Amino acid sequence: MSETATPIETPPPSTVRTWREALRLYLQPASLRMVALGFAAGLPLLLVLGTLSFRLREAGIDRSTIGYLSWVGLAYGVKWMWAPLVDRMPIPWLTRQLGRRRSWLLSSQIVIAGGLVGMALNDPSQLLGPLVACALAVAVASATQDIALDAYRIESAEVNAQAALAASYQTGYRLAMIWAGAGVLWIAAWAQGEQTTGYAQAAWQVAYLVMAASMLPGMWMVLASPEPVPAPMTPARNLAEWVQGALIEPFADFWRRYRWQALQVLALIAVYRISDVVMGIMANPFYVDMGFTKTEVASVTKVYGVVMTLVGAFVGGVLSARWGVMRILMLGAVLSAVSNLLFVWLSGVGHDVSALVWVISADNLASGIASAAFIAYLSSLTNIQYSATQYALLSSMMLLLPKFLAGFSGDFVDAYGYASFFTATAWLGVPVLLLVALAARVHARQPS
Repeated sequence: MSETATPIETPPPSTVRTWREALRLYLQPASLRMVALGFAAGLPLLLVLGTLSFRLREAGIDRSTIGYLSWVGLAYGVKWMWAPLVDRMPIPWLTRQLGRRRSWLLSSQIVIAGGLVGMALNDPSQLLGPLVACALAVAVASATQDIALDAYRIESAEVNAQAALAASYQTGYRLAMIWAGAGVLWIAAWAQGEQTTGYAQAAWQVAYLVMAASMLPGMWMVLASPEPVPAPMTPARNLAEWVQGALIEPFADFWRRYRWQALQVLALIAVYRISDVVMGIMANPFYVDMGFTKTEVASVTKVYGVVMTLVGAFVGGVLSARWGVMRILMLGAVLSAVSNLLFVWLSGVGHDVSALVWVISADNLASGIASAAFIAYLSSLTNIQYSATQYALLSSMMLLLPKFLAGFSGDFVDAYGYASFFTATAWLGVPVLLLVALAARVHARQPS
């Protein structure tokens, strides 16, 4: 099936020689589009995980059931399984009108909005099954949107601009998480009125309908954006050829380009965020045990933390464009490990809001820098012909080992205390430094 493709704007030159050129990357139309598209990508996550668990608990659902329902979020971890379909399979009529990437983006956004409407209309205190089905639909569609959006971003600009696009994407993503986290609670509280406690289905219905409507800007941006020029693909003559091209070739291509060094690259991807992820599981229990109130934690993490993450993403994007992704990848790895030691200091200080502000600000600044460089690095590893499949695989595997280890974090804290735990998570970052140094010698092998 043919694809409509409006040529993307002329990308910036392959090298950035001045700070002015690095900063101008953020004013490129491709970067500005990523803010709105990143918002659409970040909105569903909390609505099917964090915010949903708050709603279910308020509705009287037991904690064990809520824990099992968190498996809905596994859709994000296995999205690579259907990424080849998003990469290769056209959507009848819609792909002909919008192109391969935009048709999948718009379709997934429509399913997300519809699923959120279903979650709004179903009362979990009366019948849980329909709401869970809608939540699963939102999660799968959201993961599909991530696949298509990552491919769209990678195909929209050259490698030197990828860090800026990643930072712009993160900006929209983080703003959406504020809206879907704190915003939905504010709306539900406002709709509930004077009855400030207890479960009110009508209030949550209003809140989730507003969230569904919040997907409209992302839909408009998809329709208003140009489609990247598609990589040429030879039509498959039979099912075997299609399986070879869509399922086998994306993975075989990666191994052909990197050979034995593919293991080295994959090892770096698997552990790069290990310090942050393992530490993050015990962050909220730590705040509670230190005597910080919910208001204090929410104010600091939702204001100072988010702002510093956005600043870090911006700084990481500029520095990566100016000095190269690998140097900033190393910087991000160092900062991520060192910032965990600040929590050791905070555990000795105790309940001090000012100290919490400084620690959260530094930790989120480091996280933003590391994330911008890491996303740009993952993007540089993909072959544009298989960008959706390869990026989905790489971005999925980066959380598997850290999430597994994080499951034992509570046992470690019980046995050795918070200070030892945070110190241990900092030491987990040391092997990352060696892997970054080794990976710097492996140049991204893009096909000509």
